[in-house]
Parts: sequence; C-alpha cells; structure tokens
Amino acid sequence: MDPLAGYAIAIFAITIIVIISNVVDGTVAALVGVLVMVWLGIMTEVDAFGFVDWNVMAILLSVWIIASYFGKTGVPSWLSVQALRISGGRPGLLVIILSVLSGVISMFVDNVVVILMMAPVALPLARALKLPVTPLVLMIGFSANFMGSAMLLGDLPPQMLHSVAGAEFMDFFWHFGRPSSFPILMVTFAITLAAMYAYGFRGRARQAIDVEALGIETHIPNRLFATVVVGWFLLTVLGMAFRQVFDVKLGFIAMTGAVTLVIVLELLGKRVKAPSFEHILGELDWRAILFYIALFALVGAMEKMKVLDVLAHRLQPVFANDLALGATLLYWVTVPIVGIVEHDAYILTFLYTIRDLESQGVPPWPLYWMLLWAGTLGSNLTVAGAPALFAALNICEREEKRKVSLREFLSWSVPFVVVSNVVCYAIGMVIWVLPYAK
Repeated sequence: MDPLAGYAIAIFAITIIVIISNVVDGTVAALVGVLVMVWLGIMTEVDAFGFVDWNVMAILLSVWIIASYFGKTGVPSWLSVQALRISGGRPGLLVIILSVLSGVISMFVDNVVVILMMAPVALPLARALKLPVTPLVLMIGFSANFMGSAMLLGDLPPQMLHSVAGAEFMDFFWHFGRPSSFPILMVTFAITLAAMYAYGFRGRARQAIDVEALGIETHIPNRLFATVVVGWFLLTVLGMAFRQVFDVKLGFIAMTGAVTLVIVLELLGKRVKAPSFEHILGELDWRAILFYIALFALVGAMEKMKVLDVLAHRLQPVFANDLALGATLLYWVTVPIVGIVEHDAYILTFLYTIRDLESQGVPPWPLYWMLLWAGTLGSNLTVAGAPALFAALNICEREEKRKVSLREFLSWSVPFVVVSNVVCYAIGMVIWVLPYAK
C-alpha cells in the first residue's frame, strides 16, 4: 500500500475517534483532519475543495433557510394544539400524534430544527396532561431522526445518496419497479409507534384540559406570513420533484426557492412581520455546515488514495457469493456502529464503497437502501450517533432540572431502535434484497 494511503487511514481514524470522544469540537477536529491531509500531500487544497459536493451543500443550506422561516410562522405551535385537541386529553395518543407530526415535518426539515420547533410547544402540553417530559421529548427526537431519510430533503444521508448514486426525488417513493424509502419507512414508523405506545404510554389516564390556559399560541398569528412561507416551501419541493424535467441541479432549485422567498418577504416588509434575513442567517448551524464540508473532503481523500477500492475488493466475495448474507451483515453491523459513531461519516464512507462494488458485479441498490435505513434507524441508540438527540436531551434536562441517566435514556432508545430496525430489515429484505439474490 502507498505510504500516503496509510497516512490517510491513520488521519481519518484519528479524526473520527476525536469526533466521537468529543475531546474537542467535532467541526474543529474534521477541519484539522483536512488541513493535515493537505499539508502531508495526501490531497491538494484544490482536491479538498473539489471533493465537496456543493450541490448537496446548496440543498442543505437552502432548506435550512426556508425551514427557519417556517419555524417562525406559528404553524408548529398551532399543529401541536390541534394534536392536543384530537387526543381528547389522552396522554398516550398525544405522544403518538406529536411523534407523527415530528416525523412528517422532518421529511422536509432538518431533524435538529424539527426538535427545536416541536419540543418547546410540547412542554406545556406535557404539563397539562401530567405526562413526564423526557419520554415525550425523546419520542419527538427519535421520530424526527427516523423519518429524515424517507425523502430526499430531510437529512444529509439521503442527500449523500443523491450525490454518490444519483437517487432522484421520486426514487424515494418508487425505484426500479418497487417501493423504496418513503413507503417502507412509513410502514416501519407506524409499527414502531404502535409498539412504543404499548410499551410506555397505553395505561396513562385521560386528563381534562383547558387549551386556552396553556400559555401557548393557539392560532397562527400572521396568516399572510405563514401562507407565503408554506406555499413557497411546497413550490420548492414540487420543483425538486421535477428536477429532471428542468434539467438543473437540485441545489440550484432549492437555492432558487430560498432566495426568492427571502426577496418576497423583504418586499412585503412590515405586512408579513417576518424576521430579518440577518436574523435567519444568525440562527443557522454554521458549525454543522463546516463539518459536512470537511466530511466530504476527508472521505474524498480516502477515495483518492484507493483505500475504499481496497475495502470494496475485500468485501466483494461476501456480497457476490451471497447477497442476502452480505446485506444482512452490512445492516446489522451498521446498526450498533452508528449507535455510537456519528452516522453521516459512516454512511458516506460506505456509499462510496458500495459504488466501487458495482464495478465488480455486485448489484448496488439493495445495499444502498439497506445501508441508508440501518444507518438512520440505528443512530437513535445514543446521542453520539445522532446529534439531534443531544438537542432533545438538553431540553429534557433543562425542563426537569435534573440529569437524565444513560439507563433512563436507553430504556426508551433501545426498544425504539430494536423494533424499528427489525421491522425495516424484514421489509427491506423481502422487497429489495431477496429479489436480487435469486
């Protein structure tokens, strides 16, 4: 092996370990890893820039901008109040409805943003129904993280699948003549929520409630602002669904939607009472954006050094001889790993590895989908796997004024992860793996 390849592996491994251990900020660790690789000659600064999929970064940034406006419309609060009314004061049903809302919104909005929108308005509802905060907020977090891979917009892993394998917006609904991510995850989500309801919420007594006394907004305060933002969001999603008709990059469509929304809101001015664009930019998670940029560069360096080629070559006999066994190993090895390792880096690395397997005669799509689902669903195990859960945990501890123990956290995350992964594995094998394995 080229000595530089050995250095690349060592730097990549050290960077990931530092990110996992949280010795220093993960974004700083990733950027330092890129700088070290450049100064050692593993890649040039031009290579590092070129390895970043700026189309994906444009999607991510644009959707975050629109989502930030959406969070200010009052729609999430209004939806939560409607959930309370529909539940009729039944705590368990409220948890399930809020989980469904969080999951649905996260198909379009980053999961951290969903948690920050939904959890604060769920807290007074929990108090009104005498419902412990921690299970409710954790269910919102699990659900938001779960459904982010159902469509192309909600999370980075499906966007990376678009980058590496060319998965289009509609491919997440129906692909190569069979159901794909959206229907499979929706069915899995429904079964998982039913199991969690039976596990932790079924026996809670109904409570009498006074919605107006909860102290939260029960009506959308500015309907014009909300209508413009939601309408623009839907138009942007529609435009991305027809990307192939327009024959432009998804990032360009998303950026067009975000920029034109900003222009419209600025022109409408005080009539919509929208927050300023500067305020919206200030709320974006720029650390996460820099982390994802560095992540693409780090994995790109591994690809340049042919490290992933070597990995694919060594894995090829497993998948070529028995695709069902290979997919099973990939799925169930991924689940515990992404439970303790930041899942974006792992998924991106193996997306490239699977792409290299295709040149050796291994059908890639069953493996792409199984990796995406295992990598997303398994990350709900701990806060190390899914940073979105760290935000949920902070909200729980701040509200209850106590530390949530690892044991308590795992008492909710483990059953959620086990049920969701077993169900998704069974469906994925039947629909995607076994037909290709024959």
